[in-house]
Amino acid sequence: MAVSVARLPAQQAETGRWSPETVWGTIFVIPYVVVFLALVVWPVAYGVWLGADLSNYRRLFADPIYLGTVWNTVLFLGLGINIKLLLALLLSGFFAQTKPWIRWLSVIFILPWAVPSIPTIFSFRWMLNSEWGMFNGLLWSLFGIEGPWWLIKPHYAMGSVIFVHIWKYLPFWTLILLAGRMAIPTDLYEAARIDGATRMQQFRFVTWPQLKNLYVTSLLLSTIWSLGDFNSVYLLTGGGPADKTHVLATLGIRYAFNLQELGTGVATVMTALPILVPLVILLVRRLGGRVER
Repeated sequence: MAVSVARLPAQQAETGRWSPETVWGTIFVIPYVVVFLALVVWPVAYGVWLGADLSNYRRLFADPIYLGTVWNTVLFLGLGINIKLLLALLLSGFFAQTKPWIRWLSVIFILPWAVPSIPTIFSFRWMLNSEWGMFNGLLWSLFGIEGPWWLIKPHYAMGSVIFVHIWKYLPFWTLILLAGRMAIPTDLYEAARIDGATRMQQFRFVTWPQLKNLYVTSLLLSTIWSLGDFNSVYLLTGGGPADKTHVLATLGIRYAFNLQELGTGVATVMTALPILVPLVILLVRRLGGRVER
């Protein structure tokens, strides 16, 4: 009887009959396959087809704005991500404390990330206004200092973009690293304290070895996400002044929708692939290696 039951699926396969589980499984999977093909495969394939025309790249590389945009993107990623993750690492240690007032403060700290981007970034756009913004108003009323032209001078505007990006997404990465800290066994800290280790030594020999993999993975993931960060730049400066604060994500939108050059816009985004694809491969390999261990 056991042999006949074991051979039953094979017999059904030979007769061409599907089991009810297979039929229902196929019915439930088909909508997901259709959605994946329609919303993922088709847009990506269409974008690659649009970006295959070499004339779009010649038009893009001949535009002097493009080289400045590449530098802005490197600056945005290099400063924004590293400062953000370093602050998140430090703040995760602060919020790991069990004092009640720190718990309440953590709720307030999460708000910038939880609130939608449009109202929060627009509020910064108002506060950074050089004529009647809150920041310059405070500088004048408290110290008698005439504030800088935050969104008018290109270097101030780019610095403001990086600051707003850090402020917006810092709470999320702080929570990620805080979760990693909470997973560290307390026995390791107790043994370190018994051995007379200082707080800095506890961080160096206990905390950092346990958080290093999570930190590097967060760094890669944040780079991938930030490469496509459109809101921080567009809502704050719109790429201005004089197109001096564009990053690749906003420059692609400028070509595609403002200048009605869809092919050049797609080509702009495609030039980010030499950075994006290795990062994705490295991230997947790290995650795959972690799962195998």
